Order: sequence, then C-alpha cells, then structure tokens
Amino acid sequence: MSELPSQPSCLADFDHINRFWDRRHRTWAAKILPGEYYVTTQPDEAVATTLGSCVSACIRDKVFGIGGMNHFMLPIKMEHASEEWMDSATRYGSYAMEHLINDILKNGGNRKNLEVKLTGGGKIMANMSDVGARNIQFALEYLETEGIEIKVQDLGDIYPRKVIYFPATGRLRIKRLRSLHNETLIQREQAYQHELDVQPDSGGVELF
Repeated sequence: MSELPSQPSCLADFDHINRFWDRRHRTWAAKILPGEYYVTTQPDEAVATTLGSCVSACIRDKVFGIGGMNHFMLPIKMEHASEEWMDSATRYGSYAMEHLINDILKNGGNRKNLEVKLTGGGKIMANMSDVGARNIQFALEYLETEGIEIKVQDLGDIYPRKVIYFPATGRLRIKRLRSLHNETLIQREQAYQHELDVQPDSGGVELF
C-alpha cells in the first residue's frame, strides 16, 4: 500500500473538525456535522458532509481558491411564534452564512470574488415537512440580499445527499442517496433541530 500524503495543516479555528483520507477522491477532507462549518486555504483539501433537511453553502474566492462549507438548519416555526422568536430564528441562518463568509475574507478572500454553490434542503422527515423548504428559501434570499453570485444549486426533492466540495477549484460532487431510511442522519438532524428549538430567544446565541 502506498504511503498517504501528509495531512495538510488546518486553520487554527478548525482543529476540532474531524478530517479523514477520502480514498475515492484521493484527498484529505474535513467532515462537518450539523451546525458546523470549515474553511481551508489548502489547494489539496476538500470538505464533506451528508445532508437531509439541512442546507450547505459551498463558498469560495474563485480567484484565490480560499473557501469552505457550512451545514445549517433554521429552527422550525412554531404555530404561535412571537416576532422576537422569528427574528432570532432568522439570525441562526445569518450566523451560518456570516461565519463562513467572514472566515474566508479573514484568511485572504475578497468579497467581490465570492461564488456559491448551494445544496440540500431535502424533504426527508414527515414530521419536519417544511423545514427543508424554509432552509432553501432563507439561503436564496440571504445571498440575493448580499449580492453574492449563486453559480450552482441542487436543492429540495426528497433525497438525502452526500456532498464533497473542493474549494481550490470549486468542484462540487453530490450523490443523492436512494435510501430514505437513513436512521443515523435522521436522528442527527432531529437532535440538532431540538437544540435549535429550545434556544432562539435572544440575539446573543451563537450557532457555531
């Protein structure tokens, strides 16, 4: 067996993220979970995740190749939610986008060079029937407001997705999973949703 290439160094804020050798793509990759994000400046590193109702924005500076991915979900709208609760829920999505964008800029990216590829938001859980659509709507509206180019979008439908993104080149590979009974994914998203639903009551809540 040939020796693996050395694992590239990661930015200081991301040493808690699990990284692994992706044999299929022959690259090191960072694996992010719901509520996480990752930014890399390395030309030979990818970012991977598995999405159900959540959405991932894959964002990079298309000139310098600095970029990353987030994995987020908005809290579910309660039947009699207050305006304050809804404002706070929207902040969760804004945090997910702003943390990723700001870290790209902090590490050498230029806002005018940013491009985005969006994916996720599948309708995979009957008891969360609208959450994927709401995540999609938020992401599209946020990026339109910020004037950031959406280069590619693969959104909605009923399938979970395995995603791997290469910020240096902008390459995005998506595999739609035909099995709708991925219990690990569903349990992970339900746990994440519960964390969100019990928290959004102040502007000070940090998503990451």
